[in-house]
Amino acid sequence: MQKLLDTLEAAPLIGVAPKTLCNWRVAGVGPAHIRAGGRIGYDIADIEAWKSARRVGSTSQPIAA
Repeated sequence: MQKLLDTLEAAPLIGVAPKTLCNWRVAGVGPAHIRAGGRIGYDIADIEAWKSARRVGSTSQPIAA
């Protein structure tokens, strides 16, 4: 199993500020996260899957939820 990324490490991979990633986590709109022992971690595979699901071909194409 790969090392889980913390919020400060994961945010730049998505292109947002760490605070934005925290807000998305609360709202349930960001990539999947793992809660273990009171800590939040992000698996790189979950980040890549989330980014892939949001890929669009044009500005008129809707983004998947």
